[in-house]
Amino acid sequence: MAASCYGVSSVLGRSPVDTRGGLNQLLGASNFVLPIKRNLKFRVRSSAENDETKEPAVAPPTPTPIPPKPKVSTDFFDVLAFSGPGPERINGRLAMTGFVAAIAVELASGRDIFAQVQNGGFPWFIFTSALLSVASLVPLFSGQTPESKAGAVMTSDAELWNGRFAMLGLLALAITEYIKGGALVSL
Repeated sequence: MAASCYGVSSVLGRSPVDTRGGLNQLLGASNFVLPIKRNLKFRVRSSAENDETKEPAVAPPTPTPIPPKPKVSTDFFDVLAFSGPGPERINGRLAMTGFVAAIAVELASGRDIFAQVQNGGFPWFIFTSALLSVASLVPLFSGQTPESKAGAVMTSDAELWNGRFAMLGLLALAITEYIKGGALVSL
């Protein structure tokens, strides 16, 4: 009980034998005095300071240099190689454009994908394919990678996956319309 009196009264800033009353009279600690050590010396040091009795401080590690970006090959055969950055990206972009265009024309005219190609769609297909292929190859031949232009939402991996799904969707659309014998969606 006396120890708790000391702790509470020292927090309040009074001595346990304070004669003014209050907490001391309530707890009955009128003749109990604990020695209070004041003027404690605290010394704060940083980890960089040395003391003669201690080991020397360890120098902070030097930051590792950032390696330079690898050189991107702009050779025609490297860009269009099977594992190169060009083929899957170009085919994916063409498939995304083709899938959206095929569905939009079906909704507008009611013609299936085969009727679209037979009725004047083939020149548009060739023109769009050439334009998108050249537009996709120009940055690759200038040394830019698709990852360098990626943002937080529009990443290069997301573009690859969207292109893959569009390729599958365009193939599924063509097979379904061939089996059905007409347009998949029509108004």
